[in-house]
Amino acid sequence: MAMLTYHGHAFTALQGGGKQILIDPFITGNPLAKVSPDEVEADYILVTHGHGDHLGDTVAIAARTGALVVSNYEIATYCQNQGANAHPLHLGGGMTLPFGRVKMTVAHHGSSFPDGGYAGNPGGFLIDLEEKHIYHAGDTALFSDMSLIGRGGLDVALLPIGDNFTMGPDDALEAVKLLTPKVVIPMHYGTFEIVEQDPGAFKKMVEAETKTRCVVLEPGGSLEIA
Repeated sequence: MAMLTYHGHAFTALQGGGKQILIDPFITGNPLAKVSPDEVEADYILVTHGHGDHLGDTVAIAARTGALVVSNYEIATYCQNQGANAHPLHLGGGMTLPFGRVKMTVAHHGSSFPDGGYAGNPGGFLIDLEEKHIYHAGDTALFSDMSLIGRGGLDVALLPIGDNFTMGPDDALEAVKLLTPKVVIPMHYGTFEIVEQDPGAFKKMVEAETKTRCVVLEPGGSLEIA
């Protein structure tokens, strides 16, 4: 059974196929995270874009665990230059890994490294894990091609609802209508005052207007993907 654990902001861990996959492991500086960078395990680390609240502790975790970093070319190269193992993807490209398949999707956002350097195009990830289909949208605005992303069927979609830097709740609701996942998990909210939102209100909207179940996970909370 594939397992998803939410650690606050966009940091998500997936377990399945005998592997541990981290997405955007922002721990240091994340007031919601209940784990530390030196205790999480990883076989793979997926990074949606270069902003510090997403690249986070990727290099340190990869150096300690030997995890393979998967991201766009610029971020993969950056991580390799820091001594980490990395594999580059680009938007629309995918790769098969021992646990399943990963494909990088479009995201409408920015991407720069914490020092201001160019970090390539931002993205999201479609992840096939134990015959389950998971979409992590990364930081993004609403876009109509989400209907194509959801066309193959999604078991879980993780969508930002924080507003200001990403979609807010109203646009995230429209994203659910385009993606039609079985379950949606809100993310990228509550970390800082500027992205404060009420996930319970989002859940009510989603379940009133769609057939999707909304699961609100507290940081450290987990969901078995059935």
